[in-house]
Amino acid sequence: MSGSRPTSSHADRRRPSGVEPEKQRLRERVWTELTESGEALFPGARGRIPNFRGAAAAADRLAQTPEWKRARVIKCNPDAPQRPVRLRALREGKVVYMAVPRLREKKCFRKLDPARLRETELAEAATIAGATRFGRAVHPRELEHVDLVVAGSVAVNRAGARLGKGGGYSDLEFAIGRELGAIDAKTRTATTVHPLQVVDSELPVTDHDFSLDLIATPDELIRTPPGRKRSPPGILQAHLTPEIRRDVPIVKDLGF
Repeated sequence: MSGSRPTSSHADRRRPSGVEPEKQRLRERVWTELTESGEALFPGARGRIPNFRGAAAAADRLAQTPEWKRARVIKCNPDAPQRPVRLRALREGKVVYMAVPRLREKKCFRKLDPARLRETELAEAATIAGATRFGRAVHPRELEHVDLVVAGSVAVNRAGARLGKGGGYSDLEFAIGRELGAIDAKTRTATTVHPLQVVDSELPVTDHDFSLDLIATPDELIRTPPGRKRSPPGILQAHLTPEIRRDVPIVKDLGF
């Protein structure tokens, strides 16, 4: 798609109100449970995509799925609990795209191509600092088709709803990919989480939130029901916060 302002920006005229306090209450509950149970690992849970005991086992479980095995290109969040996902992907020869934290550069993704990396470099390349060192900065228009999106989550439910840490950047990354065609109906979505992050309640969601196809924990693989998928068609202009408009250069670059 071109960088002109798309029709998808008119999908919602108003940014939803009253949803964020409920989202934050659920985040605080999960962060507290992980911390008090001792299942949260360095650098801690609160205010983050929480690192958790068993993250590598959850990555292994995800890697047994047909969706993972078919994927040639994945987009993965840069947070600590998904480092085993990124490392496994690189070791299996998959191209990994990681977003620059808070999308603060116009070339806001790092492309990690294992064909251009030595075996001894893969472990470092799977870290945030290593992605900066070994990855190539790319503009979203340079993204290849993404077969699998792996997102960090604070809370999820079995219907496929997810909550991030509250900045809105993961949803915006997904929307940018949709806007430019790198993410489409063929792209599958997944997360790896601790069992305490899988909640039984409904999760408040808005039209800019994307849903999950696969949820991997150390103990099980959850396939979410297909009838309730939510996926923004692109960037929803009415949902862009003043902070995102001010601090994310790619938003202006794409004409929003």
